[in-house]
Amino acid sequence: MIGLRLVVFTAWLHYLVGVSVSNIVRILSVVCRFKISSGGLTQAWKKLSLLLEPLYHDLGQRVSTSAVLNADETGWRLNGITHWLWCFTTKELCYYLITKSRGSPVVEHVLGTLFKGILICDFWGAYNKIKALAKQRCFYHLFTELTKVDKHNTSPAWKAFRKKLARLLKDAVRLSQGKNPAQITIFDRRKARVSHRLEQFLEETYHDNDAKRLMKRLKRHKNELFTFLEYENVSPYNNHAEQQMRKPVLTRKVCQQNRSDQGAKTQAVFMSLFRSAELQGRNPVESALSLARASIGKEMASEHELKLAA
Repeated sequence: MIGLRLVVFTAWLHYLVGVSVSNIVRILSVVCRFKISSGGLTQAWKKLSLLLEPLYHDLGQRVSTSAVLNADETGWRLNGITHWLWCFTTKELCYYLITKSRGSPVVEHVLGTLFKGILICDFWGAYNKIKALAKQRCFYHLFTELTKVDKHNTSPAWKAFRKKLARLLKDAVRLSQGKNPAQITIFDRRKARVSHRLEQFLEETYHDNDAKRLMKRLKRHKNELFTFLEYENVSPYNNHAEQQMRKPVLTRKVCQQNRSDQGAKTQAVFMSLFRSAELQGRNPVESALSLARASIGKEMASEHELKLAA
């Protein structure tokens, strides 16, 4: 009754653009003069997602072997109960996962206990459990923390700590932005100087409670602060992952998230495939349509082979 292109198009409207199911039904009835119930539409999406699920898992496998990976997570509701939407993304791939846990087992499930690339993430403890070639902790979260403390702490001790830390972080960022391959010796010398400044900073003693709390975090992750100075294509910010979270967060406000585990899986499959296509500069609807047709072709070929064997 409903064509494959229309199923893909409506899935794109709902899962990536954020149009509610009821509004899609209204659009189809008015613009296309096509009548379908909300239940019929969601069932069509479910069947298509089951067909595309192997490609979704393949996407997760490709993400887990990437050289540089950004990761982030945000709250998500499943049948009214708090769950978590995880995002693991590169410049060309985006893999979403909805789970009940916000802990390290999720990260281990996606990346394994040893990730052979560089992981860019915030300071959330779940990322501490896995080993990686290197990790880069997000500077934006540090700057946000400094601004947050400024609102309630105006002591001279805090101001001195804040000024010194902010200057150190900003100098490191400026150094990476001004890197010139023709002056690599100068860059290495300045990089060593910034690293030495960090070591000296961490050896100092502060009596302000907020300063002591942040010092614990900095000492715990001291080897994960200046990774972006050591490797190419590594940012001191986790902006890329946070940008991939913007559309799901907007969708979250209108779609009321999911009501079942299968609904959450359907959400993750479509968001991952559509967003990955966008990152690669391809039309997300045409890309998903092509993948669906290829999957249907394989399925029909397999059924034909089974009939011949029988």
